[in-house]
Amino acid sequence: MAENQEMSPVEMKVARQLEYYFGDHNLPRDKFLKEQLQLDDGWVTLETMLKFNRLRSLTTESSVIISALQKSKTGLLEISEDKTKVRRSLEKPLPELNDEFRDAVKHRSVYIKGFPLETTLDEIQEWLNGKGNVENIQMRRTLQKKFKGSVFVCFDSEESSKEFLERSDIKSFKDNDMLVLSREAYHTKKADERKQFKADTKAKAKQEKEQQQKNVEEKEMGLLLEEQTGCLLKFSGELEDVSREDFHTLFSGHGKIKWVDFARGAKEGTLLFDGNAKEAFEKAKEANGGELKIKDNDVTWQLLEGDEEKEVLKKIIEAQQESLSRSKGRGRGRSGGRGRGGRRGRGGRDHGRTQFQGKKTKFNSDDEDEEEDAPAPQKRDLEDADGPAAKVAKTENGS
Repeated sequence: MAENQEMSPVEMKVARQLEYYFGDHNLPRDKFLKEQLQLDDGWVTLETMLKFNRLRSLTTESSVIISALQKSKTGLLEISEDKTKVRRSLEKPLPELNDEFRDAVKHRSVYIKGFPLETTLDEIQEWLNGKGNVENIQMRRTLQKKFKGSVFVCFDSEESSKEFLERSDIKSFKDNDMLVLSREAYHTKKADERKQFKADTKAKAKQEKEQQQKNVEEKEMGLLLEEQTGCLLKFSGELEDVSREDFHTLFSGHGKIKWVDFARGAKEGTLLFDGNAKEAFEKAKEANGGELKIKDNDVTWQLLEGDEEKEVLKKIIEAQQESLSRSKGRGRGRSGGRGRGGRRGRGGRDHGRTQFQGKKTKFNSDDEDEEEDAPAPQKRDLEDADGPAAKVAKTENGS
């Protein structure tokens, strides 16, 4: 081939396109072209080559192809004696597509991002002219075959790719700022981004799950607060010798206490009734001659309403739920939970215990014996049968 003649712009594009077809990057993947190579000892007619769309868009003349290849300096392609066929030079066999080859290609390649989406391959090739011996340009595309604005460029050697990365005239393209990385650096960057994306996705999913749980809990709490309205009775006084069992005794037969929020020795506390607290208070007061004392101690009684009632009730419900968590932690053994300020179950028979008799939730009874080897109580809901299922364990609430 003539090596000293100057190639025209068209011949340069034609030679580059033909050498791409038969090059290391395209030929192993080009099923049609590989089939053609099997027909005639590697030779492919120019008539066949001119059926390739991109080559045909550059020229429809065989003479232009012959002239371009004769002037090419790569030596990749041979021309038949009758100048009707071309093939890849037997002196330049395809490399074996193994890990070593792929690693070499990676080290000879760079990643460039920032091209406008309407950029053509010709424009990219023109921009790369004089910036190194380019072996292959891969325009990265979406699944819909649309250009993504980035390319992988493979040079003829690792040295060429390193020299390209050090150039100062590759930072912009048509006033667009360009991101230029070695292919190895690009893959490292993408791996870090995928790792961060997974971490962010996991954190977001966790946050959404926690928010959903919080929303459910807030909704259930709201329903519980609404259901228990009018069930709280606050008390205060000199109560040093008073235990929670004394309150169950005082209201026995007048109203059922579901929870006693009281610590021994405290001067105040709250009773949660399974029903109307005012009604239970009036009955107990009437039964005790119009004055309701406890162990001869004067007590101030107050029916809670409004925001104060909701706030106290919320604390009681949270205490019940905390007791449930402790019960789960102990497994299926005897329930040793406490009411607020109480001590743990004593084992054996527990006398003087009151079950939390909500519509779906039970606490151990002050009046009922519990068999020593009885199985752990089942969990039930605090709500009515048609209410939402907020779980509260059967929990002891003795002194």
